[in-house]
Order: sequence, then C-alpha cells, then structure tokens
Amino acid sequence: MDRASLDAIASRLIDAQDRATTIPPIAAATPGFDVDAGYDVLHAIESRRIAQGWRPVGRKIGFTNRTIWPRYGVYQPMGARVWSHTVQYARNGAATQPLAGFVQPRIEPEVVFKLAAPVRPGADARTVLDATEWIAAGFEIVQSHYPGWKFEAADCTAAFGLHAALTVGEPYTLDATNRAEIAATLATFPVTLRKADVIVDTGVGSNVLDSPALAVAHFADVLARYPEHPPLQAGEIITTGTITDAWPVSPGETWSSDYGELPLRGIDLTFV
Repeated sequence: MDRASLDAIASRLIDAQDRATTIPPIAAATPGFDVDAGYDVLHAIESRRIAQGWRPVGRKIGFTNRTIWPRYGVYQPMGARVWSHTVQYARNGAATQPLAGFVQPRIEPEVVFKLAAPVRPGADARTVLDATEWIAAGFEIVQSHYPGWKFEAADCTAAFGLHAALTVGEPYTLDATNRAEIAATLATFPVTLRKADVIVDTGVGSNVLDSPALAVAHFADVLARYPEHPPLQAGEIITTGTITDAWPVSPGETWSSDYGELPLRGIDLTFV
C-alpha cells in the first residue's frame, strides 16, 4: 500500500482512539491491507504519539493464547507499544483503573517481564529469562475500536495492538538460584480469574505459546522482520498475552487473579 493510504488509516485510528469511538474494520474494505501494512500503520501511529510527547516504556504482545484464536478469527500473535501513561503499578496487590475513554474494554490476566538485557531473535525460554530482571502478575485492559470485537489480524495490529492500559503487580526478582525453576513453572502454572468472589475463567501458562517466556522470544523474532519497530531492549516491560479469554469489564467491578505455584502475587483491580 502507498504511504498516503497508510497515513490516512493511521489518522482514522488515532481519531477513533482520541474520541473513544468505533470505526468499521479496515481489512475487509481495503485491498492489500495485510499484517505487514498493519505494522506500517502502527509505526506511523506510534511515531506521531511520540512526537506528541507520549513516552514508550515497553510492549504488549497479543493473541499469544492459541485457545482463543478461533473465537476471534486471529491466528497469529501481534504486538505494540505500551506507554508511561497507560501503565500503573499495584500497591499491596491492589489498584484502581478508570474506564473512561476506553471502547469495549476487556480484562486479561498476564505475566509481565522487566528486561535487564536485550532479547534477540532466535532466543529460547531460558535465554529470555537470563535477560529478565523480574516477572510480575499483570492485568492488561484491551479495547476494540471495531464494533463487536470483529476484526482481522491486520486490523488489531494497526489499532494499537488493542492496548488500553496495564496494571503490573509485585515484582519477583530472577537470579541464578531460581531461573531454572521459573522456566519450568511458566509452562505449567494455573491462573484463576475472578470477578468479586466468582471464578470467571481459568487457564494455564502453556496456553501462551507454550510459555510466556516463549511469547517474548516469538515477538523478538517478529520485530526482526519489521526493522522500523525497535528490538526488545533492557529496561522495557513486556506483557506477554492473556492466559484466559478476555472478559468485558464495567465500572464498579473488582477482578482478581491467582497464579497458582508461580510465585507471583495476584492483583485486585477495581474499575471506576
């Protein structure tokens, strides 16, 4: 696709985000709008946001959970930036998240990585953990600027990777004494997602490309195909994709997570 067409799509998506509204899916009506074009649009959007003063602090990786691919009709992971103003840190395991300005928000329990070193293409799970300072529980709030959460892979890639907000829990520091155990546990730990005291969904770490660490490795490979998007660097926080399905949320609700034998404190997140 030509640059003018890509820039026009970027402008439509920025307007939809700024006005908290929906637009028709792009791919179905735009010949040639594929995932590569989606990443081109995302790069244009992120460049404009940085020029406006937005500060990137890491990435979100989406659609790493293979069990939900048929539900959404998206059969490959994608990723985008997260920003200083879209990320917050829970205190004593709890946080509050306003929903004003979000469109069709949903909640996703995830594992967040803080990188101490770059992650290059071709990494395995242990290489990723060797490059990781800490891991933590996370709740990503995703949103869809397309009606009814109906889209193709290129649509959600371009639309900010569906990112709205991220709450990060208490960090668990990795070192030489625990990395091997964490590498094994990341593939097997269970997650329980509750609304109030009711279990809404459960999942297991292997849902996420066999391990959240492998989701990081996969995204490093993806970024190598798109050199306009910078590689994963030390200091970034990376949220690795939902372990359960994504669930609609509303003001007044409190949701909580439990990570089983993975030594992460879950989060109580209240929406306002």
